[in-house]
Amino acid sequence: MDRQKVDTRIDFLQCLETDMSLNVMSFLDDPADLVRASAVSRFWRQFVISNGLAKKLCLNKFPEVCNIVGVVDTSKGTIDSVEFESNNDREWEILDTDQKVYASLLQALTKSKVSPKDCIANAISASSTDNYPDESVVNTLNPRDRFIRRASYWSSKGQSNPDAPETLIYKLRAGIWVITEIDIQPFEAFFQQGKPIYSAKSVRFRMGHPKSPREIERDLQYLPLQKPGDDKFVWTYTSPEFPMVQENRLQPFKLPEPVLCIGGYLQIELLGRVQTQEMDGLFYLCVSYIRVLGRPLYPAFDIEILEPHGGKPLLKYYPENLSYVLKSSSSDEIPHLRHLEEEMLWERIGLLENLLRSIQQGPHNPLVWDEDEEEEEEEINGGLIL
Repeated sequence: MDRQKVDTRIDFLQCLETDMSLNVMSFLDDPADLVRASAVSRFWRQFVISNGLAKKLCLNKFPEVCNIVGVVDTSKGTIDSVEFESNNDREWEILDTDQKVYASLLQALTKSKVSPKDCIANAISASSTDNYPDESVVNTLNPRDRFIRRASYWSSKGQSNPDAPETLIYKLRAGIWVITEIDIQPFEAFFQQGKPIYSAKSVRFRMGHPKSPREIERDLQYLPLQKPGDDKFVWTYTSPEFPMVQENRLQPFKLPEPVLCIGGYLQIELLGRVQTQEMDGLFYLCVSYIRVLGRPLYPAFDIEILEPHGGKPLLKYYPENLSYVLKSSSSDEIPHLRHLEEEMLWERIGLLENLLRSIQQGPHNPLVWDEDEEEEEEEINGGLIL
């Protein structure tokens, strides 16, 4: 006599309380797993989408996502309320869009193959400057420590207290970037006896956004700001403190976890001083070059700043471009990124041209070395190495 087979499989999502089910599903840490889960059954799909699991996973890994006020899937166009028979249908469409966009965003954030690029747009301010404009923070955007036969670096004012900190603030490129590393090269004063290096003891990084987008936009017309700008920003991310060595080289500081930055700002905090100047016995901090490495999510994702929402971003998703971010490792394969790099190049050239004009109009720079004493220095070939 054949025994009838009994199906003992249980759908735990339908048996457990919602809170317990959410706790179980929270162990899924890959957006692909959420997509697979939503394909198990109609009930599972409804559970995953209605509870916003993709967005929660994205927030858990990248808390900066909380600043996004809404998402748009551009492949769907503008959704008109008359397309829906009820408000429930419209709410479901919004939840479904959120699920797709945030799952794709998390995939791009964690699996991007685009090579990191320097994403600094402008130098905003320094907490102090010893000799403006010759020692302006704008100099730190030039990868060489000499520019048009002049020393190129930023210098703080001298302090008798070796623990006195300094801060530098930069505006990052527009759009969405995943910041992975910040590189700093202390300045070696090759024109001083012994060639001292004015490095910090350690560094710390913060990222955030302006308290008032309109106010900072007005200030951006007069860069760099001639007073500390730290009080104009809300810092939403703070890194650990990294030790810096007193060496004349580009020192890399890799962040413990990638940081999502949406058209934001970076503060570099230089902590502690190790070098005095022989002339006055005061401690100084000097930086030759700063570079911020990040992966752009453009052209798959872009943002639109919404003034009615306090300058917070609306996330726009272009699904047809997601493969560029996930599969390409060279910007040569991505026309949009080649255009982005060209914009960055010309913007950097414009900044250096402005700096050159300010130097020509300002006081004579005493830190110009004698050609006879520096015959071994290579000639600058009329152009910039950027």
